[in-house]
Amino acid sequence: MPFLTDIFGRMGRVVRGQANQGVDAIEDATFEATVKQTVADMKEELNRVVRASAVAMSNYNRLDAEYQKYVRQSQEWKDRANLALDANNEDLAKKALAKKAESDRQVASMQQAVEAARQTSEKLKQQVGELKGKIDEGERTATTLVARKNAAMAQRKVSEAMAGVGNADNAFAALNRFEESVSKEEATAKAFDQLASVGKDDDLEKQFAALGGHSVDAELDALKKERQKAAAPPYIPKELPEGSASLTSSQQTGERAKA
Repeated sequence: MPFLTDIFGRMGRVVRGQANQGVDAIEDATFEATVKQTVADMKEELNRVVRASAVAMSNYNRLDAEYQKYVRQSQEWKDRANLALDANNEDLAKKALAKKAESDRQVASMQQAVEAARQTSEKLKQQVGELKGKIDEGERTATTLVARKNAAMAQRKVSEAMAGVGNADNAFAALNRFEESVSKEEATAKAFDQLASVGKDDDLEKQFAALGGHSVDAELDALKKERQKAAAPPYIPKELPEGSASLTSSQQTGERAKA
């Protein structure tokens, strides 16, 4: 049924996704150990190639030694055949040449195997050298990878923390909410204080207004008296005392003040 096929397909993707996520998490947690194990595996591969190369070189050396032995024997029987001919002994020379022929057949039969062993040995030696170079490079790369991985993970954690600063569940946002709550409480308390002091402030203002009113009344009385004094005529005595022809202006002012 198409419906069930779609359901199972989606479930399979979910399972694979969860599995991959779990593997990624494990790799992140064990990255350095995994890299080091990879280098260790490369070294183990090198040891395997070295052992195989040693076996191949040993086989080549053994075959080459036997091959060289038959080459020397062929040369020796040839030299003996020449000695027999120098002694005019052809029968002995023929026997020597027969032995030489046997040695030549051994040389011919072994030549191909010796060459194959030599090529195998050279190839393995080359592989050993290349693998050693790769391992050296791998160790350097592993050190760099671990450092880069650690730096990337640290940067990711910082980025995730910074990205979550604006979230409602973030600790920074919680502190902001606490501060806002305290500000509201302070504003509410201030409002209640203002409401509680409304009547007291009115009485106080009335008292100050009364004081101000008395001051104005006093100033008004003083101004009236000043105006009355200014409007009064100057005092002139009817007769001047003997010995005094006239009064000075200051005396006149004093007399008016007395009046």
